[in-house]
Amino acid sequence: MSSTTGRTRSWWGWGWDEEALTGPALDGVGAMLAARFGRAPDASGHGVVDPVDPHAVEVARPRVAAPRHLAALTSEDPVDRLRHGHGAAFRELVRALHGDVPTPPDLVLRPRDAADVARVLDWCSDAGIAVVPWGGGTSVVGGVTPPVDVGPVVSLDLEHLDRVLDVDERSQHALVQGGATGPAIERQLATRGLTFRHFPQSWEFATLGGWVVTRAGGHFATGPTHVDDLVAAVTAETPTGRWASRRLPGSGAGPSPDRLLLGSEGILGVVTEAWVRVQPRPRSRASATLAFPTFVAGLDAVRAIAQVPLEPANCRLLDPVEAALAGAAPPDGRRTLLVLGFEAVDGPLTERLALAIEVARDHGAEVLDGPIERRGDVTGAAEGGAGAWREAFLRGPYLRDAIARLGGVAETFETATTWDRAAELVATLRDTAEAAATDACGGALVAVRTTHAYVDGVAPYVTVVAPGPPSAAARDRVSRGRAQAAAWDAVKAAVSDAIDAAGATITHHHAVGRDHRRWYDRQRPEVFARALAAVKREIDPAGVLNPGVLVDAAAVPVSRCDDASG
Repeated sequence: MSSTTGRTRSWWGWGWDEEALTGPALDGVGAMLAARFGRAPDASGHGVVDPVDPHAVEVARPRVAAPRHLAALTSEDPVDRLRHGHGAAFRELVRALHGDVPTPPDLVLRPRDAADVARVLDWCSDAGIAVVPWGGGTSVVGGVTPPVDVGPVVSLDLEHLDRVLDVDERSQHALVQGGATGPAIERQLATRGLTFRHFPQSWEFATLGGWVVTRAGGHFATGPTHVDDLVAAVTAETPTGRWASRRLPGSGAGPSPDRLLLGSEGILGVVTEAWVRVQPRPRSRASATLAFPTFVAGLDAVRAIAQVPLEPANCRLLDPVEAALAGAAPPDGRRTLLVLGFEAVDGPLTERLALAIEVARDHGAEVLDGPIERRGDVTGAAEGGAGAWREAFLRGPYLRDAIARLGGVAETFETATTWDRAAELVATLRDTAEAAATDACGGALVAVRTTHAYVDGVAPYVTVVAPGPPSAAARDRVSRGRAQAAAWDAVKAAVSDAIDAAGATITHHHAVGRDHRRWYDRQRPEVFARALAAVKREIDPAGVLNPGVLVDAAAVPVSRCDDASG
């Protein structure tokens, strides 16, 4: 898919084709992994794998045709369907790399407005056609992957619903369409000196509607960082009518309709617009990077900073491996880093940063760089160790694609727990990930950081990189990709089991999708599961919306293909 910037979205992997690691950069990743594992990451002996030409992939003909009144919204293009046949989970991208996309949608439909969305849902409900809502396709948990064994499936791509429709500066609210991406939102708000201030790693490609239905977490470590805290009202189209809430600063009128849509992952409706809370763009920033002798000492410092509370915008703890991967490690390479940053609309931040540094020093911290202060429009800005980490953070998905091409395996795990269990959980997850990846692949590189800090707990984030499994030496490309995916599955299951056994959450901000479903079922109360299923049946009686995500797929009626194009 091309863009107005002249860049092309990767059909199989993350982001832009033009931003992918190639040449010396790709060779450098291979050399680093070879040095770590004592052998090249590729167990097949085939070296760096180039993506399959999508035009060479055989795609079955659509099993259904759109009715005439929806024809102008519909694409049957095989490459378009391949791109919408998977999300951004490692299993999906490594299989797509080899031309193996098992469930491409039959059609891709691109509505122009909410009325089009309603018409698509009416048709699909009547004809028994499953609908997978599509924002930016950035789900790393199988949330946008067409399901199997449900008959025809369409992908509902909201890319045309991409505008900021209204701004209420007096209330600091903006009305934004569900298909608007992070850059589109910020570009339109910047003309008024405002920001939505929600910057997840997927920011460049993910959409507001996707953030709402996955309860997305932003880059900021404290304060209002989850989209839950930034939503004032939501409008969604459902198979049985429009779902719209009142825009209010708060309400005690029963269970919140917005809270039911938040985290619903496309099973209840398609978010077409939402009023969100915005704020003036920050014009002051102060940051520093500190080092601790141990990760546990750093955790204690983060807890103390969160409980003052000082509410830093950035408060990320990086173990020595994570710091090295980010290019921010101290010279000795053995200490844990804390990246601290504060933002304000205006005014000096020296005192707040100084107090945070003093608290950290009480737990054995040494200041490596900073304080660094900056004035002007500092939205998304960072220098020093913070800047190095932020750049590595944004480039992380491209590095994962490179590891896939080199034959290796990579995965990330994110969770949250209370402070009393944090240190033990981190140790358990590190040990479990290393053992599982070593067992499946013969080696492991495990890095740990924290992403969000709360008064009552923290969100650890574990990255695992491993060489290709021995079974990846299979003769054909598809078998090699499936072997890599199977190794990923084994590591995923082991670490997810450990998260569940520790009483932590299976996901802090990546969502449930299809990949986390079995652990989500263990985490939620059974009575709540029955209530959610009942709501699903009432709103979507034909069971067409994202079947199998969060709740079991209902019995979708057999598509009436004879009259589906009428």
